[in-house]
Amino acid sequence: MKQQRQHEPGYVLGGRYRICRLIGRGGMSRVYMAEDLKLTGKIWAVKETVADRELMGAWRAEAELLSALNHPRLPRIVDFFDFSNEGNVYLVMDYIGGMTLEAYMQNNGGIVEGGKVVSFALQLLDVLDYLHSHKPSIIYRDLKPSNIMITPGLELKLIDFGTARNYSTGSSQDTVKLGTVGFAAPEQYGGGQTDARSDLYGLGALMLYLCTDGRQSEWTPGVEEVIRSGLPRDLARVIRRLLKIDPGERYQTAREVIHELRLLSVPPADRPVPAVEAKYSGTRVIALLGVSPGCGVTHTAIAISHYLSRQGGRVAVAELNGRSQSFSRIQTLLEGEERARAEGTKRFSFEGVQYCRQMSPEDIIPLLSGGFDFIVFDLGSGGNHERLEEFLRADYPLIVGSGAEWRLPDTVMFASALARYPQQKWSFCLPLATSEAVRRLGKDLGTGKVYTLPLHLDPFEPCEEMDTVLQALFKDALPGPRRKKPLFASLRRQ
Repeated sequence: MKQQRQHEPGYVLGGRYRICRLIGRGGMSRVYMAEDLKLTGKIWAVKETVADRELMGAWRAEAELLSALNHPRLPRIVDFFDFSNEGNVYLVMDYIGGMTLEAYMQNNGGIVEGGKVVSFALQLLDVLDYLHSHKPSIIYRDLKPSNIMITPGLELKLIDFGTARNYSTGSSQDTVKLGTVGFAAPEQYGGGQTDARSDLYGLGALMLYLCTDGRQSEWTPGVEEVIRSGLPRDLARVIRRLLKIDPGERYQTAREVIHELRLLSVPPADRPVPAVEAKYSGTRVIALLGVSPGCGVTHTAIAISHYLSRQGGRVAVAELNGRSQSFSRIQTLLEGEERARAEGTKRFSFEGVQYCRQMSPEDIIPLLSGGFDFIVFDLGSGGNHERLEEFLRADYPLIVGSGAEWRLPDTVMFASALARYPQQKWSFCLPLATSEAVRRLGKDLGTGKVYTLPLHLDPFEPCEEMDTVLQALFKDALPGPRRKKPLFASLRRQ
């Protein structure tokens, strides 16, 4: 295959994407970090693939496949194009800060703690279950360390779909045999068709690789002797079944494996992954989801937005609960009813924060491409599938529950209903809760990320007690200078 020369920093692709640096390469492609010249400050990952005629169909298939998917552990596709004069095609997607699982192992001497092995497996099973439940089912087929990104918050994301395929019920075997030796299921190189169980074999190979410090990915005689001690009890049994040669002897679905792993006694995963970049690139998303109506989601979302704006951030707050009229009332108060209706816009600004009222799912991608440092999503309470997806995808998912003593079980039940999803980066906010209520809820949920929100009558104005809580919640966000702002209360009195 003809290889094109590597683009140097500063080179502009498609008149829009300026190369910052090379961040990865494979046999047929390179991945660059690139700055968006139209959306100031926005950083993307751009995958470049050599466009030989026979590969063009596969490249377009990958672009179309990813564009149709929506899951927090998959990159969001925003653009794709080709240059016939260069012989390359390009896929523009979310830039994911962090490092590959392969690099993480290298940086840690090949050792991944037992608690992290299970945590990582559960995260991968979550996205595999999503892919396998797709209509038609999508089989990933190349679950290996170099295809998995790990963020500073210990979140895993799949980054390469070059070998994925739709499962065909009318076919007895794959047309093309693809996958990485050592991690691919035997049927990927035999006469059978790959299905969901092939990905489960790949997961088992990956787990064994993690449990043997990178020495083994196949269940061969004597492999038990190189499995590291101190792992969760019965983990080896689960891995052994995943690696059965006969697909019929493996677990049959990702949900079966999720159930098995949740029964294990798991030591906590410890140190977070060090950030690769000294400065966070891109937009951070904060999503607030209420346990029940009236628990203060909108009030808290507004308070967070104006706090981050006072720190120097470019902030948008978006209302994804279509039934809410809160932002409409704010716009009417600011601009007057006649002007608000006449302009007919869903966006308005106040105190440096852009408000986006009654947003639809189709509005989300343009908003994410708007060059903001922070986007705060007000998801309302409960949440349908689309709102839940945005909550799970967020960098800061916040559950807002009632601070009343007698309603604490509501928050516990709410978290339990979402137990299949990894919750290590979730935070729980309880307006006006006592310190005892916070302590008890943290114990019931098994987390230290429970916060009481103090009395804050006007969320548009600074509040010292509230700022202290928000500083703790967003302590890894970029600090900035505080700017004195006019008071919303004075505008209301006019």
